Amino acid sequence: MQSKVAAYITCYQDQESSNRCIKAIESQSIQVTAIYIVDNSEQPLLLDDKNQLLLIHHYPNNIGIAEGLVKALAWAIDQKYDFLWTFDQDSVPTPNCLEILLTNYHKLSEQDDYKIGIIAPTAFDTRISKVVESVVFANDHFRVIEHNHNVDFYECDTPITSGSLISLSAAKTISPPCADLFIDGIDLDYGLRIKQKGFHNLIVTKASMHHNFGSPIQIKFLNQYRYIQEYSALRYYYICRNHTYLETRFSQGYYRFTSLMRRIKYMLVKILLIMLYDLEDKQLKIWACLLGTYYGLIGKLTEKW
Repeated sequence: MQSKVAAYITCYQDQESSNRCIKAIESQSIQVTAIYIVDNSEQPLLLDDKNQLLLIHHYPNNIGIAEGLVKALAWAIDQKYDFLWTFDQDSVPTPNCLEILLTNYHKLSEQDDYKIGIIAPTAFDTRISKVVESVVFANDHFRVIEHNHNVDFYECDTPITSGSLISLSAAKTISPPCADLFIDGIDLDYGLRIKQKGFHNLIVTKASMHHNFGSPIQIKFLNQYRYIQEYSALRYYYICRNHTYLETRFSQGYYRFTSLMRRIKYMLVKILLIMLYDLEDKQLKIWACLLGTYYGLIGKLTEKW
């Protein structure tokens, strides 16, 4: 069964990574029909459009991943595509990634009442030699689930945005991603809402993609070496704001209180790690965590950093 697939990339200030991602998409064993790009850079990136597959929209203002995804989904639905394959610029799918995703989608969709919303590859961060794990919502928080390479696929509530092959028939059943989320938690909100509509979201283990997840740094804590993510103040703000907002809103009953406690604990731990290991803008980043958590609790998503 032939499917009409468009790809989408959010680009920002990194021409080399963006072109590497474009090349990987164009090198797929099954060709996408078009690549829709939102370039949020201060100056337009010089992107490789030699195959004339690119529909490039450059905005002088950074609209983030969320609003870019809203625009791409609306465009793909209007153009009657079957799927939108979404990417961050720092992702590189292997040449057969799309073929494996589509093969599994059509095979599994033949089962009665098994509707697939999002099907995604295994994302691997080579910098830390670790799979970027997907998540499920567990009562009062989003919890990562261990990657299981012994099966062909497994279900989750939401894969990460990058690499996700979104069924547009599923996308039509819910409202678009929340543009006010801007840069973090878009996948958590959108994937879980698709799941709540009765669709299944899957990770296919044999489909693979290299993905740079955050900015990991190695630290020594309690005599053990481990990786933590280091972010800008902007990212700390949106992580704390959006995750606090989503987790406390998706929680029900008593779990709203436990979710609140979890978010406060997360904020305090994050501030401690900033104080111990961040090398610059410590006060600004601490303020970003405090302000983001506060706005998330009161549901004020209109305040940008």
